[in-house]
Amino acid sequence: MTARQPRFTASTQGRLRRLNLATSLPPLVFAAVVLVLLDTHAWWHLLVLVPGAFAALVAFERWTADDLARVFVPCLVVAAAVWPLGALLTGSPNAYWGVCGVVSLVLRQVRRQRRALAVAGLLAYVAAVGAARLLVERDDVGAVLFTYVVVPMVLTVAVVVLTMLGERFYDLVRELEQTREREAELAVVRERVRFASDLHDIQGHTLHVVKLKIALAQKLLLRDADRADRELRETYALVSDTITQTKELAYAQRRLNLTAEIENAKNLFEAAGIRVRVTREAEVDARTSEMLGQVLRETTTNILRHAQANQVQITLSEAGITIVNDGVAGGSPPELRGLAALRQRVAGDGGELTVQQQQGLFRTAARFPAAGAAMTPALQGGGG
Repeated sequence: MTARQPRFTASTQGRLRRLNLATSLPPLVFAAVVLVLLDTHAWWHLLVLVPGAFAALVAFERWTADDLARVFVPCLVVAAAVWPLGALLTGSPNAYWGVCGVVSLVLRQVRRQRRALAVAGLLAYVAAVGAARLLVERDDVGAVLFTYVVVPMVLTVAVVVLTMLGERFYDLVRELEQTREREAELAVVRERVRFASDLHDIQGHTLHVVKLKIALAQKLLLRDADRADRELRETYALVSDTITQTKELAYAQRRLNLTAEIENAKNLFEAAGIRVRVTREAEVDARTSEMLGQVLRETTTNILRHAQANQVQITLSEAGITIVNDGVAGGSPPELRGLAALRQRVAGDGGELTVQQQQGLFRTAARFPAAGAAMTPALQGGGG
């Protein structure tokens, strides 16, 4: 039993038990009463036949509660004793019903390799006891064999098959319930990953910018106190804004503003001595604005942290955003995990994030289909 099954048993198993009891137990009780009445020709016949029917009904009730093992042995003993007593003493051709029902219910708990042997044993017992009726009734051998051997064996096979099919049905219901729970857990995990990614976007970006601004303030402290004071005030405001964004993220209220992100990136690049040029070819679709803001923020952090750039070009188009910098240090592109995670998120929204390094330039581009176009996710690029 897995760690997830206790909660499943408490919920789904309870519903299955109530479903079984509501739909199957009343017909079984009715069938038991009819069979007993049909085979009862004297009052004492009830003393022989009723215990077998009762044992089968008790076994079924415990089976629905997944507790058959506790009562199986006494139910089997009673039901198995009723069949020979009914066949030999009361002349009841339906007395096999109890032992047939009890054994068929326990087959699921028998090892798969031994189920055929158990079914064969049940059929042999039913047939042998039925054939023993010839000891007390020899007038019509064919009728006795048909009534006490052939019919009970055929119906026993039918009961076993129907019971196994019912077990398979409930197994499928259990598997579906477990699959639903696993999907719910997976959704929680995905949400945690998304939250961690957003938190990285906020905290990682801000902490690196704070580091740059404090270093700049230290350099300016003696020769330009006013500028140093301004840098420290901006650092304070940045930290305060990050605290606010973190709270908004915790309450799922954070929304990135692409225009504000562009202005922020421009100020950061200029503060780091990097020339920056922003070109707006068209207004970006509001549907993709927030995701493009995340791409710009992550790319800005990567340029400040990893590149030795002198110039950055930011281009906005209706389809997306492109950021190009000349800070390539040579060799293969660095492994940028933040962009790698963003590539999956952009693709999940129907877009494409590419990262290219060629001719001394490092290019990051995020593109989405134009409004109304079919959204076809794609993944390209390397490095990232």
